[in-house]
Amino acid sequence: MFDKVSALIVVDVQNGFTPGGQLAVEHADRIIPRINQLAKKFNHVILTQDWHTADHISFADQHTGQQPFDVITLDYGPQVLWPRHCVQGTHDAEFHPLLDIPTAQLIIRKGFHQHIDSYSAFLEADHVTSTGLAGYLHARGIDTVYIVGIATDFCVAWTAIDAVKLGFKAYVIEDATAAIDLNGSLAQAWQQMSECGVLKLSSSDLS
Repeated sequence: MFDKVSALIVVDVQNGFTPGGQLAVEHADRIIPRINQLAKKFNHVILTQDWHTADHISFADQHTGQQPFDVITLDYGPQVLWPRHCVQGTHDAEFHPLLDIPTAQLIIRKGFHQHIDSYSAFLEADHVTSTGLAGYLHARGIDTVYIVGIATDFCVAWTAIDAVKLGFKAYVIEDATAAIDLNGSLAQAWQQMSECGVLKLSSSDLS
């Protein structure tokens, strides 16, 4: 077991991001058994869940003439437009049935504000609106987070970078993540994480 100052954050292991989902990441379901095993090592486990309104601003079909993966500019900066996915209350938004972490204490739902996208488990895409996760961790004396899940180059990376900015020590367990890798986004994400002080691990490093 990891000590009481460490937590595992499991990012968006949902039907929508796994094969058969509306924004599926190739082979993302293969990391789920590894995540289940890793979770058994932690006293503190938090799950995140993408939870969009049906008319969410990040959906390409909400913007006339735009296609999925186009980039537009919103009040808070560049926004990738996505296929409709993880709409509140749908099968697409449910956790993947193979995810088996009964010890998880908290579910952070993100992306439910219609006009702001949300990748990070800590802050929405405007970098101002908080999910409350930092306060939750601080209240429990947690200063180190280990991050797994989907997708490495978006929600995992943003979570890790924000964790460091908010004063936590952050590790990403590379072989327990799956990436979209959109136009080189994976390499760019790892570079940004490294520059911010996020550390990369393999699950074998924690055995």
